[in-house]
Amino acid sequence: MTAVAAFNIVKASYVATAVNAGQYPESELTEIAFIGRSNVGKSSLINSLCRRHGLARTSGTPGKTQTINFFSLTGKLPDESRLDFMLVDLPGYGYAKRAQTARATWSNFIEEYWLKSTRLKLVCQLIDVRHPPMESDINVYQWLVEHGLPVQVVATKGDKIPKSRIQQHAQAISTGLNMPVLAPGGRVITYSTVTGAGRDELLDVIRIILLK
Repeated sequence: MTAVAAFNIVKASYVATAVNAGQYPESELTEIAFIGRSNVGKSSLINSLCRRHGLARTSGTPGKTQTINFFSLTGKLPDESRLDFMLVDLPGYGYAKRAQTARATWSNFIEEYWLKSTRLKLVCQLIDVRHPPMESDINVYQWLVEHGLPVQVVATKGDKIPKSRIQQHAQAISTGLNMPVLAPGGRVITYSTVTGAGRDELLDVIRIILLK
């Protein structure tokens, strides 16, 4: 018998695009934000999580997402009850070919969102499982923690390395970020958009946040 997932996305739709607080959608829904270095596979992961091909635009060009995009999601629990929330897709960071001034602007409006959104309950920071955290990854993680924002680190592209090395790479990310083991989100979730590995685990983290 196939196990019933603890939480599954049954509805997902685009809501709004913003570059400042005045453009945020009017909503009381809990917000779960996703961010990572450019080309980390964020759009693919969001599409996989929602099982909606093309919901978030994917591109081979790093740094393509330059706005904050809001999506309305509905998740279903095993008892058939439903939880509505907002998934927030934030611009990628750390792409060297972008102008310094442009990167500064993106940082400013991302920071504005992080500090001003009263509905933000979790930031999922995506890091490529194949590599240790880069300086920009570490800086973003430390900033989030210092400002009291709960972070769930997600190691993307889990199908790109042998299964026998996944734990080793996940530990390298945890060590590189100096993650507190006993803190919320203290465990790195390894995710593969190809196999779906890690999807149920990440959805369960979101479910727990929504039920608080």
